[in-house]
Amino acid sequence: MKVPFNRPSFVGQELRWVTDAIERGQLSGDGHFTQLCNQQIKETTGARAALLTHSCTAALEMAAILCNLEPGDEVIMPSFTFVSTANAVVLRGAVPVFVDIDPLTLNIDPARVSAAVTGKTRAIIAVHYAGFPADMDALAEIALAHDLVLIEDAAQAYGSTYKGRPAGSLGDMAAFSFHETKNIISGEGGALTLTRPDLVDRAEIIREKGTNRSRFFRGQVDKYTWVDIGSSFLPGELIAAFLHGQLEMEPEIRRRRCGQFDRYMAAFADLAAEGAVALPVIPAQTTGNGHMFYLRLPDQQRRDALISYLKERGIIAPFHYVPLHSAPAGLKYGRAAGDLPVTDNTSDCLLRLPMFYSLGDQIEEVISAVTAFFRSGGR
Repeated sequence: MKVPFNRPSFVGQELRWVTDAIERGQLSGDGHFTQLCNQQIKETTGARAALLTHSCTAALEMAAILCNLEPGDEVIMPSFTFVSTANAVVLRGAVPVFVDIDPLTLNIDPARVSAAVTGKTRAIIAVHYAGFPADMDALAEIALAHDLVLIEDAAQAYGSTYKGRPAGSLGDMAAFSFHETKNIISGEGGALTLTRPDLVDRAEIIREKGTNRSRFFRGQVDKYTWVDIGSSFLPGELIAAFLHGQLEMEPEIRRRRCGQFDRYMAAFADLAAEGAVALPVIPAQTTGNGHMFYLRLPDQQRRDALISYLKERGIIAPFHYVPLHSAPAGLKYGRAAGDLPVTDNTSDCLLRLPMFYSLGDQIEEVISAVTAFFRSGGR
């Protein structure tokens, strides 16, 4: 493989901290490095609390529990997202209600959200696609008007901002991912941030298998016991130690990836002006984190042709989400609020280009290959 889509990288002192964790003698969760990561994430996001989890999926499942969802309740979300967004809701017996995305930003469309609210609606989940936050003020207004919980699926958005406010502090709760395909990585990993003080204590309990173990270790109770539902949502210390090394380097990782994003934007400006491709549109008053760069082609045939052309030259440029509203489980467990033409078209026509910390000069190979495809009649 000449240029992979993603390549995990050491960026700082990850191995030093992993060795340190072993020498400290605690490999189970909620040790020294978990606490360091919680504090780092809290400071970056501006949230009231941050709780490290073993995945973004776990953080989303915790958020769904905190919403007190019951069978038949509804949660509005985009169809253009990863399955974990919907699974968290379905596992509580609730119904994911899929709405369309904005044709420019590819984030959830607030107008579609407003139209989808019913008497059964309990929450809204906004996905920050490609690391650019959704229109959270508009969504917050809808949530406030209908007494709904507002959740950020910020899997891709660590370090991004909306109107000067960090992702992770824009709703009631937020879920982050540190999967190896994200900017900040620990192999598998995630975090739940909370801005509402009334949710923090229960979130700790849910994360610790439904026990008040955290309060016990703080000396607030003389023994811990089972007090609520929950699961084993926390990661081990080796994961946290590796993540700590990555979090220390977050500004540099973001700077490098944003530079790659800008290079792609400049390189393909002419193709966009000619109508051969559509480039990412940065939502108003947001700053991204360089998580992803995508191209949208006029139709699926040309998108697939470019994917194949690049693969033949050793460059991996995959498509992205298959819409959830038309997936077998989406049809079984959820429902679509009207037609979703933007979602369907985006799924058919979008591909993602390689972006990772150590991409370096290989970005020029990607640019040259994409340009050659179009100059040879690919459009």
